[in-house]
Amino acid sequence: MQWPGSYCDTRQSCCYPETGKPDEDFGIHGLWPNYNDGTYPSSCDRSNSFDESKISDLLSRLEKDWPTLACPSGDGIKFWGHEWRIRPADGKYHSLESIKEAIEQALGVTTIFIDCNVDTRGNHQIYQVYLCVDTSASNFIECPVLPHGRPCGNKIEFPSFSSDSNHDEL
Repeated sequence: MQWPGSYCDTRQSCCYPETGKPDEDFGIHGLWPNYNDGTYPSSCDRSNSFDESKISDLLSRLEKDWPTLACPSGDGIKFWGHEWRIRPADGKYHSLESIKEAIEQALGVTTIFIDCNVDTRGNHQIYQVYLCVDTSASNFIECPVLPHGRPCGNKIEFPSFSSDSNHDEL
């Protein structure tokens, strides 16, 4: 899951999707299959390519839960083809432990990974939350292996993404 405020605050630019500014909420960054030992499938079925018609009944849900912030603005189709609710965004700082505890209590899993970035002022910001789901993608499970990433300090900012100013690029 990715926090849009951090994405937009540290990239050279971000653009809202053609459907408008996404909600101030975590969005899906990607769904990647992994084996329990941390390796991943490497010989996927290349004949089963992305087919936009197969997701037509999911479009409104995808636009809400998996918006693209890449520039130039798009409808999300390219992004979803490439990639195949906690609301603490108050611009304030939270401890890493309190963030993990909130996620653990909400989802019932304890093996999660918080990935941070650093803004231009040197503040650590929540960037992504790694969670694992079962093979049906219906239930959260304990992650057998966690990724490596940028370390978070204990003082983590949730940058706001709720500004009412009208801009296509930040």
